[in-house]
Amino acid sequence: MGRGSALVLLAVMSIGAFLSGLELMITAVALPAIVVDLADWTQLRSASWIINGYLLVSIVVMPLAGQLADRYGIRRVFLWALVVFIAGSILAGRSTTLAELIAARLFQAVGGGALVPVATAAASHVFQGDGARARSLGVVGALTFLGMAAGPFAGAWILQSIHPVAALDALHVTGGLRDALADAWRYVFYLNVPIGLATLALGWAATTGWSPPRRATRLDLAGAAFVSVGLAALLVGITLAGSEPIQGLPIDSPVLAAALGAVAALSLAVALWIGRRRDDPFIDPAWFRAPGFSSAAIVSLLTGYGFATAIIGGAVFVDRVLYGGPDVQRVALGSLAAATAVGAMASGLVLRALGLRLTTVAGLVAAIAALVRMAGWTPDTGIGEVALWLALFGLGFGLTVTPRSAAAVAALGERAYGIASATVTVAREIGMAIGLATLTAFGSTIIDRLWAQVTATPDAYQAYIPEALRNRPFDDGLVVAALEQWASGEAARILVGVFLVAAAVMAVALVPALRFAGARSEPAGSA
Repeated sequence: MGRGSALVLLAVMSIGAFLSGLELMITAVALPAIVVDLADWTQLRSASWIINGYLLVSIVVMPLAGQLADRYGIRRVFLWALVVFIAGSILAGRSTTLAELIAARLFQAVGGGALVPVATAAASHVFQGDGARARSLGVVGALTFLGMAAGPFAGAWILQSIHPVAALDALHVTGGLRDALADAWRYVFYLNVPIGLATLALGWAATTGWSPPRRATRLDLAGAAFVSVGLAALLVGITLAGSEPIQGLPIDSPVLAAALGAVAALSLAVALWIGRRRDDPFIDPAWFRAPGFSSAAIVSLLTGYGFATAIIGGAVFVDRVLYGGPDVQRVALGSLAAATAVGAMASGLVLRALGLRLTTVAGLVAAIAALVRMAGWTPDTGIGEVALWLALFGLGFGLTVTPRSAAAVAALGERAYGIASATVTVAREIGMAIGLATLTAFGSTIIDRLWAQVTATPDAYQAYIPEALRNRPFDDGLVVAALEQWASGEAARILVGVFLVAAAVMAVALVPALRFAGARSEPAGSA
């Protein structure tokens, strides 16, 4: 393949990675609108699976996509992944219930989860030599984070600018078609369709006649199944922790959560046992015997937890405490994602000067300091300050990106780049999924408790509003406004603990980070 063709192919594959990054942040911006339209904030545990379900399926699909690309070819897997992602986006956009949307997101994740590992594999095949390969992989990683940076801006623009109700009324559109087109948040998913179709056409043309070497490999479907069951049980167990008893089940939620935790541990243990007996396992325990590799995976896991907390916690603070609209969301989450992209792209340069260990520690310290400061946010905090500290967190998190991949590759060797890069990416997404589940469980438990206090008796709400309003009914406009003000203060208080826990989790990551080699290293790409 000539250099021009190779660059076109890299660009097409990188667009797929861009879509993968875009999907995470654009959905986070739209989540409050989705919750209000299809459910309400008391159903936060269920609504969290709009994102967590997507993460769970992506986690399982990523390693399998690499094996499928080895066996059936990168071109075929990439094109089919785009087809599934586009179809899932259409299904998500037309969903009329929370259950439909979650199911559509699971299907969408089958395609979306395959895009980054397949793009990584393509870059590794096309660009030979350590330097060229590192640069191409850095492009794929950078486009992923640039997609995340674009997400808040695209989401805010859609929520503000697309209001098709008048046009639908003029065209006399009714019934199911109107339901599928009327709400602005639906176009967050529909946006993927034209971009995906254009990428599909370009990918079809750019990869015609290109057939990189394949190798016979058996898919470890049993290992993948046990990992899926284990992660699903873990995330559901965390989400249910502290919830009220579920109707129809003769078991309390805490007991059910503990039982699911046991199922998760057993399933993951079986997956590891299977991995010891296969040539191409879904999870190979031997990988983790290398201290550098296991340290990189742990750092990725713990920083993923912090990243999810910053994204969702920042979005909730802006929406529930500051009562900011899409413009405010765009500034807050846009600063986080843009700074993450800058940090990820700059991490390679910093790595050359400081080495793996110091670069990672510097990024972690910056992120921890930001989370500690975020714990001091109040309803009087301005959006400029919110954006500043979210940006510092993103910059710190971004600085840890390349060192994690480089440490994993150095531990397993260049021949295992795909395994190393995929594993630290999967570890990050597992951390994000656990962070979201924990945040959901904690937030939902507090919301349920506060709602029970306010509605315990017909007059209970009076204890939470100024005395001058206590002779007014619950649904009076001034009473509602006073309760909203009280609720914003309570939400800010709740987020104090959320951010401090995330800071503590990321502080733990300093321990494995100190096991990274201190020498300067050639960047190995982004994950």
